[in-house]
Amino acid sequence: VQLQASGGGLVEPGGSLRLSCASSGSIFSIGDMAWYRQVPGKEREGVSCIDPADHNTYYADSVKGRFTISSDSAKSTVWLQMNSLKPDDTAVYYCAAGPARRCTVAATSGLYYYGFDYWGKGTQVTVSS
Repeated sequence: VQLQASGGGLVEPGGSLRLSCASSGSIFSIGDMAWYRQVPGKEREGVSCIDPADHNTYYADSVKGRFTISSDSAKSTVWLQMNSLKPDDTAVYYCAAGPARRCTVAATSGLYYYGFDYWGKGTQVTVSS
């Protein structure tokens, strides 16, 4: 499975961006998909996760109410709609994919759970005036 993230860029505080992650290859093996982010000198942290089979979504407290994760029924693409962006949202954003129920494990394990099998290259998001 290959994952390709896109949609990053420079946006002013309060603005919006929509990230996309396209998957290819053996996508039949994909269950859950997630977005992570990382800033230099800090650990990569979970942002949001989606279980397409159950339509369950999960969010880090820092982005609840501002970010929305979604995916298509074929699980070939996952999106992250980011609204009301803040400078603290500046980071490289990565998409990840793994078997079903990974989101449930991630939700109970915390932001620094990395048990997804596939990771894409990141896309830079910069929030600055």
